[in-house]
Amino acid sequence: MALQPLVEPRDLVDRELSWLDFNSRVLNLAEDENLPLLERVRFLSIFSSNLDDFFMIRVASVKLKLESGATFTNAAGYSPQSLLEEIVTKVHMLIDRQSKCLHTSIIPALQRQEIHLVHWNQLVEAERSYIKEIFDAQIFPVLTPLAVDPSHPFPYISGLSLSLAVIVKHPETKEEYFARVKVPNVLPRFIPTHKYLRNRFIPLEEIIAAHLGELFPGMIIEDYYTFRLTRNEDLDLEEEDSENILETMEQELLRRKFGPPVRLEVESDIKSVLLERLISELEISPREVIKYQGPLDLTGLNVIADLERPELRYTSHRSQLPRELKDSEELDSDEFFELISREEILLHHPYESFSSSVVRFIETAALDPRVLAIKQTLYRTSGDSPIMEALIEAAQSGKQVLAVVEIRARFDEMANVRWARKLEEAGVHVVYGLMGLKTHAKLSLVVRSEADGIKRYCHVGTGNYNPKTARAYEDLGLLSSDPELCDDLSRLFNQLSGFVSNIGFSRLIVAPRSLRSELLKKIEREITNANLGKPAKIRFKLNSILDEVFVDALYRASRAGVEIDLTVRGICALKPGRKSISENIKVRSILGRFLEHSRVYHFHNDGNDEFWIGSADLMNRNLDRRIETLLRIDHPKHKSRISELLDLYSRSEIARWEMLEDGSWIRKNGEEFVDLQEKLIEVMHGRK
Repeated sequence: MALQPLVEPRDLVDRELSWLDFNSRVLNLAEDENLPLLERVRFLSIFSSNLDDFFMIRVASVKLKLESGATFTNAAGYSPQSLLEEIVTKVHMLIDRQSKCLHTSIIPALQRQEIHLVHWNQLVEAERSYIKEIFDAQIFPVLTPLAVDPSHPFPYISGLSLSLAVIVKHPETKEEYFARVKVPNVLPRFIPTHKYLRNRFIPLEEIIAAHLGELFPGMIIEDYYTFRLTRNEDLDLEEEDSENILETMEQELLRRKFGPPVRLEVESDIKSVLLERLISELEISPREVIKYQGPLDLTGLNVIADLERPELRYTSHRSQLPRELKDSEELDSDEFFELISREEILLHHPYESFSSSVVRFIETAALDPRVLAIKQTLYRTSGDSPIMEALIEAAQSGKQVLAVVEIRARFDEMANVRWARKLEEAGVHVVYGLMGLKTHAKLSLVVRSEADGIKRYCHVGTGNYNPKTARAYEDLGLLSSDPELCDDLSRLFNQLSGFVSNIGFSRLIVAPRSLRSELLKKIEREITNANLGKPAKIRFKLNSILDEVFVDALYRASRAGVEIDLTVRGICALKPGRKSISENIKVRSILGRFLEHSRVYHFHNDGNDEFWIGSADLMNRNLDRRIETLLRIDHPKHKSRISELLDLYSRSEIARWEMLEDGSWIRKNGEEFVDLQEKLIEVMHGRK
């Protein structure tokens, strides 16, 4: 069922501009003086990291369209030229806010708490002596000054690397030379100025600048400035022409290092002559230059945010064990699997422990002699993943282990390539999913031999199998032994590892085969019910809504009288509350200490409520170019719990951002509002 988009450009928010609005909301958190200080520092770091990714992928894509001569307008009515101009304008506004936030708010607030970001000229003699020891022992050995002259061409500048542009003069000939010194990314971005006290920090580039004489002995240091280059780091993997996708990915990762420049960050007081030289040598246009007061690259502020000052951070939070697993810590594997067999277990991370539920599920299966096979999808995971180690141990003990590793997971490609190699060496059957489709579904299946025959157990989730991010990402999951669901997973894993097509599912909806059409049918059902005078309601909790077909469907549902409530963390292409178009749609966004990551779809269905959780957002890539799953929640207790959760998100007293009818956002916060995530921590601790 494929409907043609009927949405006019004026009724859509552009994807890139909506994403910048999202990052503006992250910056709001850094600017919020009511939040704990070190958490504000972390949000400023997150904002900077987000912007890096945006330029490496999204701006790079717009720039490529422009350079190819494309003049067509997108669904929101922007040509590549007009969109790039709008992006540049918005980014400069955000950078001005970022710089003001750091220098007029956060740095003074840190000083009041005896935490100082200092310059070289502010160091006392004892600090300079200590820093000199650090420089000699740890910094100088990894520095490589690169001169530029007729015999030394302008050096290659890698993406996101911070550099010093140095002008040196020969003392006799008075001739000036240009040199580049890369600030090594293997060292902390901000260095403590004392061996034992971690309350004064100096940027690494200032230490290097203070010792430039040792890098260019005999030369006169005329001037220096820091700069930072961003390159196009999107991948263009030609799977159809590849005989070995793993080797092709490794080659493409090498090529990515040499992508064309898309952004040059410089200090605001850089001399025009030097800036012009950088622009010329790097072959970048002046409009791609961003000037602001240093330090450049605020992603390194995590060093400050990680300080052990609990009074300046969110109150500590300890994930709870799911109620169904409360008394399970001393149980053996038979008893543990019996708990799952008794009833499905709904999980809500990080309020409920990921390690004590999902990781334990896989580790128990790996060690259990009754387990015959484990099948697992892996999109992103941590470098020291206990899940990976469990899969390796299971394979080495003779179990059949299948890992569907997505080596195209953006910016985790190299880590996943390494894990794929390691898993293969251990005897794990490693596959890379279906040609041309990323495997984004979050699935585990365990096959176990029991007294009454073979039995299967599974986990289906909304988030990655990454124990580290699971402590900061809000996600839902389900542990189950339901034969219907386990049969669905068996069929899907067979499709991913072999040659299977035209298979059906019971409790799963799977993209790209049927996810788009099934969700559209459910929206049409609500429209029909509204037209018949029946109650009709849709509630979605997502990361992004972008697909124009769904925007059109939700607009039509709104016009029919369907009540639509949307919680969208990031990109939102539709505009709510517009007369005769979206009057019955409300859109909110919630950001906080945890990253809202779960996807929930609720359809009222004339009182026979349907709840679905899974890995898919309403974006073209999720619906048409990925293996995604949505799981139907069947147990009344779990449906009630998810409904209560969605009720909480929509309550008027919850602090949030609301989207206005013109596509802009307004923040609703203050003393009269409640932090949703803190409220959920209270609720979860109350369920002990």
